[in-house]
This record gives sequence, structure tokens and C-alpha cells, in this order.
Amino acid sequence: MKAIFIVYNQAYNEEIMELLAANGQRGFTRWEDVSGKGGFNGRPHMDNHAWPETNHAILTMVKDDKVEKLLADIKAKDEESPDLGLRAFVWGIETFY
Repeated sequence: MKAIFIVYNQAYNEEIMELLAANGQRGFTRWEDVSGKGGFNGRPHMDNHAWPETNHAILTMVKDDKVEKLLADIKAKDEESPDLGLRAFVWGIETFY
């Protein structure tokens, strides 16, 4: 089991929800109005007058055999519009009940 933390521009919200559903991911936790700045080349999303955009973030638990397909779909979505900002981070889960 893996935890995937997905951070994305709010403009992607509907598409990310559809992507999760298409990959059979029913359960998730979503945070809205998340601010931040990418560590490589992303624009700040600070929800203020200078940087008005904001992010959402999702944490979802994914079975090991479904991780690669979901990550590939996320990467493909990011490559469609790289300036919007979309990142996914994967952690191993030791215990799940």
C-alpha cells in the first residue's frame, strides 16, 4: 500500500477527481486553498493580490499494483499544461486498518 500526495492548481480539480475515479480510487482526503511555491520552476500559488492562484491537495491510499498507472496519468496531465502546476509524492504505508 502506498500513500500518494497530489498537489495541483485549483483549475485541475474536476480533472483530478475524474482521474482518480478512472483509476478506481474511491477514497481520498482533499484540502482546498493550499498555498505554496514549487521547488523547481513553478510559479507561486499564494492566494494573494500578487500571486492570486491557489492549490488543492489530495492524499489517497493506493494498492501497490495501481500506483504506476495513476502516476503515469498524473504525469500526462501535468505535461498537457506544465505551467499550471501538478505534483505527486509517494510514501510507503506500513500499517493500514
